[in-house]
Amino acid sequence: MRSRVYSPDPMTSQMRADTGRAAHQEPQSEARSGLTVEAERLVRRFGSFEALAGIDLRIEPGESFGLLGANGAGKTTFIRCVTGWLVPTSGVVRVDGLSPADDPDAVHERLGFVPETSRLYPDLRVRGFLRFIGGARGLSGAALDAAVDRVLTEFQLHDVGRRLVGHLSKGFQQRVSLAQAFLLDPPLLIVDEPTGGLDPLQQADVRRLLHAAAGTRTLVICTHDLAEARELCDRVAVLAAGRIVALGPADEVLGGPDPLALFAEGVRP
Repeated sequence: MRSRVYSPDPMTSQMRADTGRAAHQEPQSEARSGLTVEAERLVRRFGSFEALAGIDLRIEPGESFGLLGANGAGKTTFIRCVTGWLVPTSGVVRVDGLSPADDPDAVHERLGFVPETSRLYPDLRVRGFLRFIGGARGLSGAALDAAVDRVLTEFQLHDVGRRLVGHLSKGFQQRVSLAQAFLLDPPLLIVDEPTGGLDPLQQADVRRLLHAAAGTRTLVICTHDLAEARELCDRVAVLAAGRIVALGPADEVLGGPDPLALFAEGVRP
């Protein structure tokens, strides 16, 4: 299978990315911040099955990067290698120059993760849940209070702070899931299917929250929604059968006459 890697003029790509962000948020006076995520010849096997087959990828600080592909393409395996949940069979993954396999605690301090299936406790109240997560991640005392109040404000959750998580709508539960990932104000945020199962109004709300984070940290967004990827991401990579088959600016990779053809390459049963 031959990869399709797009390499447009870098100045044109940057102008396009800046213009897209300007349509959704106020211009930022600060430089883009965040950290670098790198993979070099990354391979991950499960027995004879090769989930990742030699991935080479660099995600720049402050970039909003989309990871796309059909089910079984290798997206979740890649995310698990970045977060340290899986150890590569061979090759290297680095987060801010650190190995998630060798130094997982230091990597976890730098990232927030929103899984596709929210890991929420329905019998806890929203504020109590956020305090529990913050404590589990090393916050305490005044620092914990300040972090919880900050994310309650940032994600407009003060009005439901005393409600049970299990009694919230799915849209508000997704806000809570996002809020817990921001408790440590991480320079890297990984979000798996951010709007899956939400209604159009809830989708717009979650996308607004992610737009607000653009440029202030590195965002890695895993999604099946091509329109969402074009709206949220500077660049995208399309995976098929554990390989990158397309990489480049979102508008160029997904703006062709038949972007779905990229997903059909090497689809596994």
